[in-house]
Amino acid sequence: MPVLVYIIVALGAYLIGSIPTGFLVAKAKGVDIRSAGSGNIGATNAMRVLGKPAGIFVLLMDALKGFGACFLGVLIYGHYFNQFNGLHSTSESIPFPSQEGVDHFAIIAGIFAVLGHNYPCWLKFKGGKGIATTAGVYLALAPWALLIALMFFILAVTVTRYVSVGSIVAAIALPVAVWAMPPHNLFLGIVTTALGALAIYKHKSNIQRLMAGTENRLGKKSEASK
Repeated sequence: MPVLVYIIVALGAYLIGSIPTGFLVAKAKGVDIRSAGSGNIGATNAMRVLGKPAGIFVLLMDALKGFGACFLGVLIYGHYFNQFNGLHSTSESIPFPSQEGVDHFAIIAGIFAVLGHNYPCWLKFKGGKGIATTAGVYLALAPWALLIALMFFILAVTVTRYVSVGSIVAAIALPVAVWAMPPHNLFLGIVTTALGALAIYKHKSNIQRLMAGTENRLGKKSEASK
């Protein structure tokens, strides 16, 4: 595959991920979400600042960005694979794209979708924490591993009433599930571990508030949020 194809997939996925859903929804309501609540553009802060319907919409759209980016990666791979073989094949039979190649491009797209959400060029590279977008990516890449991480998220939030704790627990559970569950994909395992570490790093302010006892519990309105 030409390097240009990788660049197109990465750039396209980044631009999809960089759509600041929470910021745009809040802006439509006359609110700059960066100056409200925790200042985060993610779904949790949107829910607390704008209400549950808006927050749920932001959550779904952020997840869709991740899923859509992976789908875009697969489409671009398939298109250029067929084009490349059509130009260079001397046989009447053109092989189908390999599953490994499809997975590879979907994973690359997923990485850049999360990076786009976390560091959107439209907002001076200050974005969300990537939890919903990562969920959308793994709905496409590893749905069973995502289900396990979601179960840990729900359990952690139920026990602690902290969304941030649930997100951190899920960020640990997801790579563990990916490494443990077949089929074992080395590239996906490494990427998932890196994305999990990034998600925990993006929650550093939440960790500081948890240690100080000032983190906002689920259902309470305050400046602290995910």
